[in-house]
Amino acid sequence: MSSLISDDVDVPRLTRAVQWLIATNLAIYFLQLTVVGSGNMQVALGFDAEHLSTAWWTVLTYMFVHGGFWHLALNMYTLFLFGPRLERTWSAGEFVRYYVVCGLGGWLLHLLVARESLLVGASAAVLGVMLAYATRWPQDEVYLFGVMPLKVKWLVGLLVTVNLVGGMATADQGGGVAYLAHLGGLAAGWIYLRSSSSMGIDRLRQRISQVPDVPDETPRAIPRSLPRTREKANEIDDVISRSHAATTRRAIATPPPGGARSGRRDTSELDVVLDKISQGGLESLTTEERKLLEEMSKEFRQKE
Repeated sequence: MSSLISDDVDVPRLTRAVQWLIATNLAIYFLQLTVVGSGNMQVALGFDAEHLSTAWWTVLTYMFVHGGFWHLALNMYTLFLFGPRLERTWSAGEFVRYYVVCGLGGWLLHLLVARESLLVGASAAVLGVMLAYATRWPQDEVYLFGVMPLKVKWLVGLLVTVNLVGGMATADQGGGVAYLAHLGGLAAGWIYLRSSSSMGIDRLRQRISQVPDVPDETPRAIPRSLPRTREKANEIDDVISRSHAATTRRAIATPPPGGARSGRRDTSELDVVLDKISQGGLESLTTEERKLLEEMSKEFRQKE
């Protein structure tokens, strides 16, 4: 089993709960190799049904002690591969709770079926994490043995089959791989996922995330104009100012309807004609000036 292929690449790989679980397992294994010794650590923290009444804590501590380097490495790598994304989807507290429940499921089935052998390792809890991941993201792929891509859902199905066959083959022998404990972890995880209210909320969130966005039906104020950038605003303002200037020029160039403009023009010309009469008499007027004088006289008489 190698790297996981998924779409979730924008967040850190290692989350808080997964980090603490891996660190605790590594620290215990370090003490197991150096200070305490492998045999003593397994006896102190591993679960043995005969000593349940005097070493009750081993119901939980068995998940943190391992039988060897490869046992530890495989469990921690699997936890690192599948745990962080699941923890981010839930929460650190929910993830740890689920992890412990799966571990207890492995302990319970081991207690009921394989009482004679010593139980150590985090495999039951880690397989439960893998099951939850496969339930949430079944189409993600892993490279089996670093070569063959395999969907997570098929990988979990393969592990269930292997543990079933292995458990039936070694049920009466004891020792070796705790296949039945693995199955107990998977069973506990399945029950938890089916019954937990938090998982129901998670499924609801998943459904909501698949629904396309729709316009908000709540009435709200509509702005009179859309926000615009400074450049766009300057461009629009320039067009408006040019429009105002063109309108002003047209208003000046176009004579108003009726006789208002004509009246102002004729009045000024009449003043010129009257001044000319006062200076040179009627004989000094031209034909056009006489005509203008007659027209203005008619207009004044009509107004009266």
